[in-house]
Amino acid sequence: MREFLRNAFALGDANKPCEPTDEQRALLAKLCAEVARRRMTGPALTFLEMSRPLNTLGAAAIHFFTPLASTLANPVALRQFAEFLDQRGSVDVLCRMLEAAEREHGAGPGGG
Repeated sequence: MREFLRNAFALGDANKPCEPTDEQRALLAKLCAEVARRRMTGPALTFLEMSRPLNTLGAAAIHFFTPLASTLANPVALRQFAEFLDQRGSVDVLCRMLEAAEREHGAGPGGG
């Protein structure tokens, strides 16, 4: 019984890095490129950092609202994004991808 309770509230391997699948990576790259194109990287990064403790709650909300939101967005993409947010470290990965998209957008034609 003691061994069971020792891991009752474990959150998984905290040292294991978050690795998005190929589909999730493509979705995130598209999302980050669009955010950078609209020059919203700063506000997006600020929002992500402020809501870091709530990313699992956000994933649950996406799952909950998918039937309604699927009229406006791709339901498969919503599911993939929610599954990505469910992972520990997903906010760090998303922030790094946003920063990379911002650098690429700033270096591209018409950027800066």
